[in-house]
Amino acid sequence: MSPFVCRAMLITLLLTPFLAAQSADPPSSTTTCNLDDGRQIYIRYNPVASNKEKIANGKPWSPGGAPMTLFTEAQLSLGTSKIPIGAYTVYPIPGKDHWTLAVNRNVSASAAYDEKQDLARAPMETAQIPQPSDALEVAFAHVGPRCTLRIYFGKSASFADFTAK
Repeated sequence: MSPFVCRAMLITLLLTPFLAAQSADPPSSTTTCNLDDGRQIYIRYNPVASNKEKIANGKPWSPGGAPMTLFTEAQLSLGTSKIPIGAYTVYPIPGKDHWTLAVNRNVSASAAYDEKQDLARAPMETAQIPQPSDALEVAFAHVGPRCTLRIYFGKSASFADFTAK
């Protein structure tokens, strides 16, 4: 056996546990809103299948077991609340007729949701859609200084406006 083949086999054997551990983590997705002045707002989340993820009305939801993460390069407003530049966790809170969006200061991955850490909380415009979404879909729509967060899950479509300052 050539030295090249031996080295390739050794590297493969050494990397296998690392690669297996990496694939065990759920893949995350990111949606971005590019503001007119070049600053960005983006949310990272775990895409989950709507037939495998159960949500409870009135309870903060962490898709795939991890909260969504908001990163903003601009000061924002959500409803009447101000959100400084930085990183935050985002919790959609499903409801029977409408959803609520909570932006939380605690970005510690292992921390449980604590309502006292909420920086902003606002009702989301929510509608039922005729064709249910098979998986969580999160996207931004950008108009002027406003980035509208859109969350589609099952038959629910919910929207919240972040306005850049």
